[in-house]
Amino acid sequence: MNLHFFHNVHHIEFNALYVNSFVNIIIWIQIITIGKMILDRIQNQQQLELLEKEKIKNELDFLKAQINPHALFNSLNTIYGYIDKNNHVARNILLQFSELLRYQLYDCSVEKIGLEKEISYITKYIEFQQLRKDENLRVKFEIEHIENGLEISPLLLVILIENAFKFVSNAVEKENSIVIKIFTKNKVLHNYVSNTTEPQPLQMKNAGGIGIENLKRRLELSYAGKYELSIRNEKNFYDAGLTIDLS
Repeated sequence: MNLHFFHNVHHIEFNALYVNSFVNIIIWIQIITIGKMILDRIQNQQQLELLEKEKIKNELDFLKAQINPHALFNSLNTIYGYIDKNNHVARNILLQFSELLRYQLYDCSVEKIGLEKEISYITKYIEFQQLRKDENLRVKFEIEHIENGLEISPLLLVILIENAFKFVSNAVEKENSIVIKIFTKNKVLHNYVSNTTEPQPLQMKNAGGIGIENLKRRLELSYAGKYELSIRNEKNFYDAGLTIDLS
């Protein structure tokens, strides 16, 4: 550059050239870095504002949908009192429903809940659903090693199980089945749910659309980069696998 533009320079001081070039590069790196930091800060601020707005909207939606628990349980007690004492099945179903509702209203108001407590709720939910289904449905529920002290966002796992009970096949000539498996390994939760479906492939095309989308959104907000959700929708079966790093 010196020889080309500055013809009066016949001797190049390479040391000075290297120093000046190095200083020039450092200045540009600093300018670019500061510019990138400013852009990242603006983008992060915009994202935080969107999350805050979404949080406020969710809280408002929750408040709108919230019902008075005391009034609800009083109503259930009234219904329970009107059921004939000899109708043990109906009374048992109402009691199980009350326990499920109590968990959702009182225990799930926290951000994280003990995994063992969540699994206990799932167990009761499965028992309740089995009372509603006919005898031609076989439910296999396996709980293997569950590590102590793990916590999870409430009512996440039950979404896949709800989906299975909602869309399980109802064939008369063959057995309908649901398989649920939950275990932990190295503080990673593994949850697998599968169920038989009707022969028509279109039946499960949009199965649990709202519930699954809600699950994906909650997972992204609470466990971004720490979960894997896989769903396979075939002609005669539907299965889903969910792993979450709870460490």
